[in-house]
Amino acid sequence: MSEHDAPIVSLRDVHVRFGRGASVRAVDGVDLEVRRGEVLALVGESGCGKTTLIRSIIGLEPVASGSIEVDGHAVTRDARSLRRLRRRVQMIFQDPTGALDPRHTIHEAVAEGLRIHRVPGDEAALVADALARAGLRPPERYVRRFPHELSGGQRQRVLIAAAMALDPAVLLADEPVASLDASIRGEVLALMRSFVDDHGVSIVAVTHDLGLAWNIADRVAVMYLGRIVEVGPTEEVLAAPQHPYTRALLSVVPETRRLEQQILHGETPDPSRIPAGCRFHPRCPVVASGEAARLGIEARCRGEDPTLTERAPGHTAACHL
Repeated sequence: MSEHDAPIVSLRDVHVRFGRGASVRAVDGVDLEVRRGEVLALVGESGCGKTTLIRSIIGLEPVASGSIEVDGHAVTRDARSLRRLRRRVQMIFQDPTGALDPRHTIHEAVAEGLRIHRVPGDEAALVADALARAGLRPPERYVRRFPHELSGGQRQRVLIAAAMALDPAVLLADEPVASLDASIRGEVLALMRSFVDDHGVSIVAVTHDLGLAWNIADRVAVMYLGRIVEVGPTEEVLAAPQHPYTRALLSVVPETRRLEQQILHGETPDPSRIPAGCRFHPRCPVVASGEAARLGIEARCRGEDPTLTERAPGHTAACHL
């Protein structure tokens, strides 16, 4: 494998734990790769570990075991290593209002990262270029304004400009359009997709909404209770989902009305008490309907933890079905 073909982000058996005695298994053995110049949508219900996983990539959450590499460099807690990492990897948070200091002008918000990382060049020009690339044109209209003077969509564009000013290799986007009006979500998603197509940036977009993946993702990774249960090309995962959890998530997406709607009963289990066997089996429609029993796999569902296995080229799922 050449350097160009190597993944930009590589996770191997990553575990992140919280609580007394590290009993909460927030991320529980994740293997995942992010390719250069792709959008990977990381989807799943709230509380499944998506945000914790991307925070571990940028060093904001300590890894209990396993390894993470970004562009061939191991992610560690060393200050120098983290400084280099955060120049190459930038995070866009869900709430632009909370992420922007209300006392700082838009210029200061975008320039902060440039100053921290001592990026050479004319600061005003770099800030103006970043704002223009993020769709805030002409930039001089915005640089002296404060966050409260902008709309929600404009504030999100400021965060994107601040991230892209550092010319990162990877953007980690945590529910990047969840707080925005439906009328401007498409514009922001198209903007993010343009960074991939025009600049070769890789994006991991965390979302609970599989509809977002239809719009911008090259691949989809489905996460449940701390673990990836399905991953593959967007078209294949959304057209032919191989895991019952993925099918249930898709059944409520308007673009997939052909699927019979499946209501998942109960909440996601407590990550400090992960069920034996397949961690999805207590909520699985295949088990609940008796189909697993008819197929002779119910005992495996309840007692054997499935691993990701290939169902089609590049498309894997962790299911006994």
